[in-house]
Amino acid sequence: MRNNVISKSGEQSTIADRTYEQLKNAIVSGVLAQGSKIVEEDLARQYGISRGPLREAIHRLKGSNLIVSIPHAGSRVVTLTQQMMLEIYEVRESLEGMSARLAAEKITEPQISDLWKLLNEHEQAIAQTDGKNYFQNEGNFDFHFRIAEASGNQWLLDHLYIELYQLVRMCRQQSAQTPERPAKALNEHRQILEAISQHDAELAEILMRRHISGSWKIVKQLLPKENHE
Repeated sequence: MRNNVISKSGEQSTIADRTYEQLKNAIVSGVLAQGSKIVEEDLARQYGISRGPLREAIHRLKGSNLIVSIPHAGSRVVTLTQQMMLEIYEVRESLEGMSARLAAEKITEPQISDLWKLLNEHEQAIAQTDGKNYFQNEGNFDFHFRIAEASGNQWLLDHLYIELYQLVRMCRQQSAQTPERPAKALNEHRQILEAISQHDAELAEILMRRHISGSWKIVKQLLPKENHE
């Protein structure tokens, strides 16, 4: 009996994990629109699951700041207002600039080699979209994440990639599909990595901060006009 309970519990966890990933990707990509109401009955039917694992997935998404609870309105997909996005980019510019500086000081030759290979893979991925999209998968496929890892600063990594990461990915999704941005972003990544490879900490930080502030300028232009008022 005990083994059956463990088996069912493990299965439930697996379903919740899969549902979390599916919902997270739907939110980040915009399939689930910002501000849309989370209706458990509809989502359970759509994903073919029971309410238990769905609620667990929703709870985790709240921890990732992708779903928010609004008094008298229930749970909704987070809405990235202009002010919220501005604050995210301000934090990104500061923390990721620091991560590039620290990475330049601490990075190893194998890490440098792996990052050059990663950017070559990114170039191929951009080519497959005819240069129209540069949206990086998360974790080890994410250039910014790998730089933060190379910084060797766990506190920085935790704040960037636990508290902010999925919101950052939502922001980056908007600029990644802007015409001419993919090639420009890849080139900027290569310049940042070159500075890191040369262990030029000051230049690496400057280039990273410039890269992120440039991304914000693009995103800001794409926001609805009413958000500028």
